[in-house]
Amino acid sequence: MKEYEVIWEIFNKCPRNQMRDVFVEEVEIDDPEAYVRKKFQGKDVTCEKTVLEDGTIIFDILTSQIKQRCSFTEI
Repeated sequence: MKEYEVIWEIFNKCPRNQMRDVFVEEVEIDDPEAYVRKKFQGKDVTCEKTVLEDGTIIFDILTSQIKQRCSFTEI
């Protein structure tokens, strides 16, 4: 298993409020993609995965017309 710092961002849809909810946690997992699938299990979700040069894995998620992002950085 690998240990990751996970940053989960929920983007605000209100035009006058550009703040977003941000949650940070450390997790030990084998597969970040499985972690995201489990987190949004039972919901209608679209997901796009990007791997940055530094190894950070980013999932851009759209569920219930709310944009969210989960970023995984190996510790």
